[in-house]
Amino acid sequence: MMLTSNDFSGLLNQRFFRNFLPIPATGTLHLGKKTPDFELPDITNNGKVRLSEYRGNTPVILAFTRIFTEKQYCPLCYPHIKALNENYAAFVERGAEILMITSTDTAQSQTVVKDLGLKMPLLSDSSCGIFRLYRVGQALGAPLPAQFVLDREGILQYRHLFSFLEPNATVPKLLSVLDELAN
Repeated sequence: MMLTSNDFSGLLNQRFFRNFLPIPATGTLHLGKKTPDFELPDITNNGKVRLSEYRGNTPVILAFTRIFTEKQYCPLCYPHIKALNENYAAFVERGAEILMITSTDTAQSQTVVKDLGLKMPLLSDSSCGIFRLYRVGQALGAPLPAQFVLDREGILQYRHLFSFLEPNATVPKLLSVLDELAN
């Protein structure tokens, strides 16, 4: 699987044009508060996921990521997706779930799951409604990446919004936030 392909078919779609103009991430979700509930298709496990179903049980990392099409990954997000997938067991060992959220449609997302061998749930938000609800921003055809760590009660404990200096929160940082929650 190549990081990107010379095949740009499927790139210029309605989602691309809706997300073309830059909108900065605003970070209006406040630490110490519950985050908005949502339900999205889980492409990895062929079902649906409702965020509120984790409340009272499991810390959750919401990992919003940029995948343009099943053939075109954001070069800043691709290594992050791979790192989260390679370290998925470390998150599960801490009792947490990673919900990776992408704006690719169901068919594109199925290809991503297969090509990358994703273990974590990949949730398809092709309308970008959840990306907008969480105010992660957008640019050049896709929403921007962001990570949110919610404790067992669904309270926002950590948020990382995109910047060019640090496009994604590192795996060690996310694991350390989970470790702090356990203490």
